[in-house]
Amino acid sequence: MIHAMRERTKLDRPLLEKLATTLKLITTTGMRNRGIDLECCKELGITVSGTDSEETRSASGTVEQTWALILALSRRVVKEHENLTRPSESRGEVWQTGVATGLKGKTLGLIGVGRLGKQVVQVGKAFGMRVMGWSPNLTKERAEEAGVELAGSLEELMRTSDVVSLHIILSEKTRGMLGYKEVGWMKRTAFLINTSRGPLINGYDLLYALTYERIAGAGLDVFDDEPLPKNHLLRTFDNVVLSPHMGYVETPQYETWFKQTVENAENFLDGQPIRVMQ
Repeated sequence: MIHAMRERTKLDRPLLEKLATTLKLITTTGMRNRGIDLECCKELGITVSGTDSEETRSASGTVEQTWALILALSRRVVKEHENLTRPSESRGEVWQTGVATGLKGKTLGLIGVGRLGKQVVQVGKAFGMRVMGWSPNLTKERAEEAGVELAGSLEELMRTSDVVSLHIILSEKTRGMLGYKEVGWMKRTAFLINTSRGPLINGYDLLYALTYERIAGAGLDVFDDEPLPKNHLLRTFDNVVLSPHMGYVETPQYETWFKQTVENAENFLDGQPIRVMQ
């Protein structure tokens, strides 16, 4: 048996074929894991079971992480904290080096207004923000249900928003959906937030935008390569707030996942596998 931690554990066909003689069960946190070749598992007779819970369905941790990044950028939390706790030898102690960006009256643009996006909407409105939404399949009716204004196009959303946040599934259609052109549509004063999947944004184009201050900053919880390499340029920007894929890393989530992982193993050994994914 192997226990996989979401997409952090890659189980592709070459590896699965090597393990197939002894591997009979894979359990994974969540009910979707693109790091596991489910079709190959089915061919090889390897059962894959996931975990599910109310916490997983609501995914409040990712919503909270989204707003933690937005507030860290807009209120300059990280930068001012560093100024207070790590004074520069050349400048001495520094007090209040910039002006915060107020969110009230600003426009929040959501790419994807599904289960997660709808919760992000509620917080945005609590801050007094105008909220717009767009996705390839978002209809006017679904937008109204979510309580957002439907943007006529991705370009309209990017050009209008003061904060753009991604809440869309990574697929071949959405991979690299934000590149040089799309990020270039954004206001120079706007923030880009990604708590979904790193490859949704073209990494090189994002670095370009940050280097030449095409946008005010970015808050990122996900990356193309995880863990983020120590020498990655994203670590060097003053206008970037990074977190190590913390959206779902919280105590209630893990308590439920690990309990269900044990249940998956016990039921498999009893010949009655549960929460089977393939």
